[in-house]
Amino acid sequence: MTLRVDKQAVARAFGRAAGGYDVHAALQRLSGDALLARAPAQRGLHLLDAGCGTGWYSRLWRERGKQVTALDLSVQMLQQARENDAAQHYLVGDIDALPLADNTMDLVWSNLAVQWSDDLPGALSQFRRVVRPGGTLLFSTLGDGSLQEVHEAWSHLDAMPHANRFLSEPQVAAACHAQQLCCSSERVTLHFPDALSAMRSLKGIGATHLHQGRNGQILTRQRLSQLEANWPRDRYGYRLSYHLIYGVSTS
Repeated sequence: MTLRVDKQAVARAFGRAAGGYDVHAALQRLSGDALLARAPAQRGLHLLDAGCGTGWYSRLWRERGKQVTALDLSVQMLQQARENDAAQHYLVGDIDALPLADNTMDLVWSNLAVQWSDDLPGALSQFRRVVRPGGTLLFSTLGDGSLQEVHEAWSHLDAMPHANRFLSEPQVAAACHAQQLCCSSERVTLHFPDALSAMRSLKGIGATHLHQGRNGQILTRQRLSQLEANWPRDRYGYRLSYHLIYGVSTS
């Protein structure tokens, strides 16, 4: 379950997206709201938002009375969260090596961040390490089958990767089981007026970083036309599908 992730490249991709991130963050809202709906009753005051982005959910938790520490790998994202007055505390850090002492949080929340982890079981162990006994862990991530339309459309143009692959649901479920978390999932589909809009939505949320790297080939008008012709669509438009997986404390 270990991936080789260039964390600085990930941070740069999200840093570039920070200013306009919230305009494109429909998936993050869907995932975060679904994670909230799965949350058990919370006890305690101190909450870590691990991978806070612009601080949308940090702000929500703060408004619910929590003392929020907003953590992100990207300095620019964290600055955006600060400008949004999202939390009481801000911390640059990596979810694979949280810069926090043991047993300092009552709740760890992480919405669509752990897919950028080097090692999901390790990241969840980090969450468990910093949460107090009896505290709550809540996370969401992407599973295999996400962005299938990107793979499908580009496969007609070249053999290069154009989107990351993600862990299977059994792999995520095994990591959840090891931390006494309940695992559930759903599949959602977003629609766009054209293929370029779909790709821009990925760029807008910083999700264009590829673990394997890119070949630097320019998307010409001809290649875009080929991509449009092969992009899966339905009567609602050009599709982007996601497999969302949730892990939630069982008590």
